[in-house]
Formats: sequence, structure tokens, C-alpha cells
Amino acid sequence: MRTWVLLPAVLWCLTGVRCPRSTLFNAKGFLYGKTGQPEKIYVKLHQNSPVLICMDFKLSKKEIVDPTYLWIGPNEKTLTGNNRINITKTGQLMVKDFLEPLSGLYTCTLSYKIVKAETQEEKTVKKRYDFMVFAYREPDYSYQMAVRYTTKSCIGRYNDAFFRMLKKILDNLISDLSCHVIEPSYKCHSVEIPEHGLIHELFIAFQVNPFAPGWKGACNGSVDCEDITNHNILQARNRIEEFFWSQAYIFYHNFNKTLPAMHFVDHSLQVVRLDSCRPGFGKDDGLHSNCASCCVVCSPATFSPDVGVICQTCVSVLIYGAKSCP
Repeated sequence: MRTWVLLPAVLWCLTGVRCPRSTLFNAKGFLYGKTGQPEKIYVKLHQNSPVLICMDFKLSKKEIVDPTYLWIGPNEKTLTGNNRINITKTGQLMVKDFLEPLSGLYTCTLSYKIVKAETQEEKTVKKRYDFMVFAYREPDYSYQMAVRYTTKSCIGRYNDAFFRMLKKILDNLISDLSCHVIEPSYKCHSVEIPEHGLIHELFIAFQVNPFAPGWKGACNGSVDCEDITNHNILQARNRIEEFFWSQAYIFYHNFNKTLPAMHFVDHSLQVVRLDSCRPGFGKDDGLHSNCASCCVVCSPATFSPDVGVICQTCVSVLIYGAKSCP
């Protein structure tokens, strides 16, 4: 059974939060190897990877004679230290500012000697440790919403006018968050309600999207803007929910008074979060079960050209993070 490791678990250790029960971590949040099977590690785009140690946890507690370390990267070339790759004399590796092409298999071979003190006889031992490292990013959130309003009739232009007015109100409510309402639609239906008879209702649906014109201005130069857009869309959702809850409040506090022909149907608000991934990323619950909510970089032989959540098959793709099929 493979071990799955997610970077936030490492960060919890570093910040003093209780760490997951795993022999792969030491007190400082370093990640140990394991012989015979690769460890899957997920690193958020533009963040530093955890420190990978060319040794298993059990061996780290023993004395090692004349150790040497050889790291091989995803391109099957020997890794040396540079401004992005940091390798220490004790075989610890960290990748800075992690990007899609840096995803793949990182292999370290540890060589050391076992020396018999009485005879000075030496035996060289080699152990290999594999780490599968994947770039990931948070999905972009949007919200599909549905509400219902009563109306006098399904015939007449006032339904269209009300629908346009409602969209304008919602857009104005969230415009400062660089969010907007898209794909709005409505249908009028006749609904028979026990003890109330037959009434007409507008079934309204729309999507709240964080990419209104000029949305990049909210990023303030940030490289990973989904953190900002997701924060904004959550605020937009909250504002819209509060708006409709206030409609229900008005309904209850005017229960014994004459209500307008068009009013909000209490408990009709429905909200569903929709996730999307940037091109070159996708979701796969089977392959990345411990990062199931993440948008993980598409592996070789797959690609993602749009903002869906699926990496599509393309056998001619040889890289991580492909956005097209050649």
C-alpha cells in the first residue's frame, strides 16, 4: 500500500500543529524515503517542496559510514545544486518555487559501508528511494444557485422585467469583489400547494463567477490568484445568501399583511459549489486520492485544454502540465 503525503501536513508540523501519524516525518517535518515503493508528494504551485531525505526513518537512527548520495531528477539526469534545487551534503533535497515541469520521479541512491572493526573488512550497501512529486493548485470556485419567486401569472412582460432587475441587484451586490452573475435563466411553472391551491412561481437559476471583467486587477500582482478569487467568491456567496435570507425575513414579518404578488419563496434557495481547474491541471480521485480536492498537474500522456476538471488522454504528450494534444 502506497503512502500518500500532502504538503499541508508538513506545514502543520512546522507550525506546531499535531502532525499525522507517519514514520515518514521527523519533528521538523522532513520527508523520509521508503525502499521498494515511491512516496507521492503534492507541492502547491510556486511554493517550496518539503525536504526530501535520501534515507528511511529507521536507517536515520543508525550510524552510517562513508555515505554518498546521488539524486536523479524527472529528466533522468543527475541533480546538482542551483538556484532552484537545493541539495545538502547529507542528501537532503528541496525544490524552490515548484512549477509544473518539475513534477515527476525523483530518485536518490544512498551508498554507505558496513565495516567489521576486528578485520577492517568493508561491505558497500546501496539503497534506492523514490519520490513521485506533483505540482498542484487549488481549484477555482464558482457557485450554482437556484431560487423561486411567486408571480401573478406566467404570461406577461413583468416576469422578464423582474428577472432583469434581480440580476442587476445581485451584480451590484458583488461587483466590488470582481464577481458577477452568469448564465441566468428562469422558467415559470404552476405549482399546486396543499391548502393554498394553484400558484405561479418563477424558477430562477444562475451562476456566481469570480472572473468579472477586470478580475485580474484584484490579484495585486499575485502569481497564484486563485487564493484571492476563491476568497472573493466566498464573500460573494455569503452576500447573496444574506440577500435572500433577508427576503425570507420580510416574508415572515409581513405574514399577516398583504404581500406583493411577487415575493421570495422561503427555503427555496439552493447553492452548489462548482470546481474548475486551470489548463494543464485536473482532478483524479483514483490516482490522487489524498489530494482529491486538488487540481493536480496532468501527467504525461494526458492534457487539459480548458477549465474542466479532467485530464484527457493523449499518448503523444511527454510532459507534465500539457494544455494541448500535439
